[in-house]
Amino acid sequence: MPGLSAFDPGHRGAKVLAIVAAVVVAVVAFLAWRSEPREEPVPVVSASGSAAAVMELVVAVSGQVQRPGLVRLPPGSRVADAIQAAGGPLPGVDLSTINLARKLNDGELIAVGVPPAAGADPAVPAKVNLNTASLAELDTLPGVGPVLAQRIIDHRTKRGGFRSVEELRQVDGIGEETFGRLKDLVTV
Repeated sequence: MPGLSAFDPGHRGAKVLAIVAAVVVAVVAFLAWRSEPREEPVPVVSASGSAAAVMELVVAVSGQVQRPGLVRLPPGSRVADAIQAAGGPLPGVDLSTINLARKLNDGELIAVGVPPAAGADPAVPAKVNLNTASLAELDTLPGVGPVLAQRIIDHRTKRGGFRSVEELRQVDGIGEETFGRLKDLVTV
């Protein structure tokens, strides 16, 4: 056919076109493979609103365990996991007063087999000091979760500490009902 010969690549041109086509297919396949979704750690948003990827929890285990000190655990770990990471309890230690199923918070202290302070009634839990308590300690109070615990810490920081338990009412999110539950469980 006249006129089509201009578009005929010939034998050598056909090989070049085949090689170019193979390279294009390989590049497209590689790019498609790279665009596959990948697993990435989810950032944990703190109560203050800032995001920080938490890859592990660090907690202190003290008292009657094989290796007291800091232990590193994955997020979602429980008190039992922390005690086990510290080598387990010493022989004869009573763990019945410890909630082994409670989830851990980064930076908390787990005291194993430690007797209550002198003169303290073991049946009555020690009061939480609003001026020194960690987020994890505040989170143990009834009706206080991590968000409200962070608000208490923020209020304490902004005002230079609590001067009385009554000031707890000034924290956003603590109404009369919550204050009624907390007033006998906290101190300054």
